Amino acid sequence: MGLMDEYRSKLVTAEQAVKVVKSGDWVDYGWCVGHAYELDKALAARAEELTDVKVRGGVTLWMPEIFKIENPGDHFTWMSWHFMGVDRKIYEMGCGYYGPIKYNELPRYYRNHVKDVDVAMFQVAPMDRHGYFNFGPQTSHMMAVCERAKIIIVEVNENMPRCLGGYESEIHISKVDYIVEGPNPPLAQLPSAPPTEVDKRVAELIVSQIGDGACLQLGTGWMPNAVGTMIAESDLKDLGVHTEMYVDAFVDIYNAGKITGARKSIDRFRQAFAFGAGTNKLYEFVNDNPGVASYPVDYTNHPSQVAKLDNFISINNAIEIDLFGQVCSESSGIRHISGTGGQLDFVQGAYDSRGGKSFICLSSTYGKKGELKSRIVPTLTPGSIVTDPRTATHIIVTEYGMANLKGLSTWERAEAIINIAHPDFRDQLIAEAEKMKIWRRSNKRGSQTVVA
Repeated sequence: MGLMDEYRSKLVTAEQAVKVVKSGDWVDYGWCVGHAYELDKALAARAEELTDVKVRGGVTLWMPEIFKIENPGDHFTWMSWHFMGVDRKIYEMGCGYYGPIKYNELPRYYRNHVKDVDVAMFQVAPMDRHGYFNFGPQTSHMMAVCERAKIIIVEVNENMPRCLGGYESEIHISKVDYIVEGPNPPLAQLPSAPPTEVDKRVAELIVSQIGDGACLQLGTGWMPNAVGTMIAESDLKDLGVHTEMYVDAFVDIYNAGKITGARKSIDRFRQAFAFGAGTNKLYEFVNDNPGVASYPVDYTNHPSQVAKLDNFISINNAIEIDLFGQVCSESSGIRHISGTGGQLDFVQGAYDSRGGKSFICLSSTYGKKGELKSRIVPTLTPGSIVTDPRTATHIIVTEYGMANLKGLSTWERAEAIINIAHPDFRDQLIAEAEKMKIWRRSNKRGSQTVVA
């Protein structure tokens, strides 16, 4: 049978395809901009026939139709590997949950530990002349999902960019059970907000620590994007990219002539990433671009792989940091906000890189003017999750300076961290540090800790 004959034999409507889903099934929707779209609508239309259908996804950029129905929890449960705003809304509805991960391990979870994948349904780029459907900008763990799935349904979207490998970046038609030709929706947009003055100050401090030929990883959030914007405006040259998430800032840095990848020890001249989300600027850039390489996340994120790249610079956000150097980037108390994602992967990998640095950045305060609260606290809020243990944390950055925690005792850490807290909270933090017996009377107050 020829490829087109096989294609036609597997082509069905979304309504026909989702009939394979049964009550009690585990269904995988894919990842990020590749989440099921028309298939999701068709499954929502079957809600009254179904109970206890458990759906996995992550980095969710639009509300799935299965959670727009009346009493969705009576029929569906959402399990996200990484929370975004939409995931938090489903969580607040009482039918959404988080799957704790070290992101580099996610393919292994599917291959060795995940209970079931009864049906996998997700968007792909159109089939090429060799019979392959490209996963688009979310190679991530998709091959591992497909290897575990009992039934695979691909939803073709002509707007999905074809992201070259790397490896494990596409699936052959012979492995697919059903093909649905969707309505070709535009890809979800994830624009970055204009940087605040605090973002700009943090970015200035970090960019001052980056040298020519460095290899970059930018995490999600406004501050890493602000750093990217400032790098694009800098005099840096011959930068490389090896990142979990590919964002608009990388396109800006490349277009400014700063990224060549010439000094990378692996994937030379190519920007490696596990998944991407941004605006059309990004999707058009990565489409059929041999200068970027889409890899599974156990390649991009594994600390041993990151460590192979000299002068690796990892830049990530935090919600709260305590005086011991513990970093929380995923919850506020027991309220889940984000996820571990690959932050710990890159914190460890960057420090192991020759000349590498891991930056955790945050504003010193949050809240409305007159009601400001400190993001630097004596101990993490009860229930808050430790994303990076104190032994892994390298450099913390706020608008008041940088603190390199490596090699410091508990009292030295307390001093360094307090010195980059908002001045209005420093005396209170010192008092708490004294109660916790991590403050020496000889400590200097008010000096700014700078990375050497």
